[in-house]
Amino acid sequence: MEFLLYLGGIVFMLIGLGLSIGLHEVGHLVPAKLFGVRVGQYMIGFGPRLWSKRIGETEYGFKLLPLGGFISMSGMYPSSKDSGPASGAFRTLIQDARSANDETIAEGAEDRVFYKLPVWKRVIVMLGGPLMNLVLAVVIFTVLVSGIGVQQGTTTVAAVNECVVPASSSATECGADDPESPAAAADVQPGDVLVSIDGTPVSTFAEATAIVQASPGQPLDLVVRRDGTEETLTLTPIAAERTITDASGQPVLDEEGEPVVKEVGYAGMIAQMGYVQQPLTAGPQLAADTVARVGSLIVTLPVRLWDVGVSLVTGGERDPNGPLSVVGVGRLAGEVAATDAPVLNRFAVLLGLLGSLNVALFVFNLIPLLPLDGGHIVVALWEGLKRTWAKLFRRPPPAPVDATKLVPLTVVVATLLIAMGALLLVADLFNPVKLLG
Repeated sequence: MEFLLYLGGIVFMLIGLGLSIGLHEVGHLVPAKLFGVRVGQYMIGFGPRLWSKRIGETEYGFKLLPLGGFISMSGMYPSSKDSGPASGAFRTLIQDARSANDETIAEGAEDRVFYKLPVWKRVIVMLGGPLMNLVLAVVIFTVLVSGIGVQQGTTTVAAVNECVVPASSSATECGADDPESPAAAADVQPGDVLVSIDGTPVSTFAEATAIVQASPGQPLDLVVRRDGTEETLTLTPIAAERTITDASGQPVLDEEGEPVVKEVGYAGMIAQMGYVQQPLTAGPQLAADTVARVGSLIVTLPVRLWDVGVSLVTGGERDPNGPLSVVGVGRLAGEVAATDAPVLNRFAVLLGLLGSLNVALFVFNLIPLLPLDGGHIVVALWEGLKRTWAKLFRRPPPAPVDATKLVPLTVVVATLLIAMGALLLVADLFNPVKLLG
């Protein structure tokens, strides 16, 4: 059964990844067709063709390796007749790229090419893919935090501590000299639902905790719902050193990663954990926070890849927040699906992984280097800048920017991407990240 659950997690993530890649390419395909560009192929995956079907002028299909996807637009670069002869040390490589590009331009459709589109249309076509992933991430995170909710302390009391044990103590049972906890003294019972404290209604345990922590030594009217009836108790928090926790019950850490301990009001109540639905704005906010984290990862990617290589050679523990291959994401999904936890908890983690994956696709594809989408956007903007400059100074319109001259750099970038993928693949096979320890 555990193996089937593990396999189910992998299948879930593969389907999610396939849909994410497919919709990314739809984000390119739809505006390209709307703007009149001839699209020869729409493919999910790379390598040998598994299945395809031609609808109109476009061949739609799947290829063997689920490592990405592409659409083949006519005339991504200026045709050879608009570019002039290739020159320089890489002229053969450049000419081969031009010849391959010329083959995409069908006879009679010479004007239905990408490079002849206005700059703003080219930017929209190339932005369409990454933006589709961002929209998917927002939708997934919204379903996660506003539909399912965020797991945090609810207003239902799960347990009441019998006594007050010092935060520095490792004892788990009450000693003879340990004072009775304020909650026990106030006759708070497991199953009670907190309604209000000191006249302030509370909807989360975090709100109740904030009032208690701010009121050491002050008698508070505590209204609880017990067996369908509201009762008013008197709770007097005591001053005690306690670890500060957030809304989900996790310790707040300082700059050095250590739990923050302060003297605050303490009652001795433990919340029942549950999923609390968040406002609809929480999904976009979570997506924005994830974009910032992934952006930070991209900026430090060379260092993180070096760390992956070192951990692979030495057998050291991988950074759980570091880069992963498709295999690594699949392994994590399988591990989550097979863990001993409620089904909803596992599904929520899998959704979070899928949302983060779409954010990664959004950010990574915007890197301003060919052959990534961001590289094509930079080329289009550069051409727009040249045209604007010529217009300002009343000069003849410049020739289209010939991006085939950047083919040598593109080959270097593609080689580095392949090397990165190979490193992460090997690391995920032989020294994988263990999310659950």
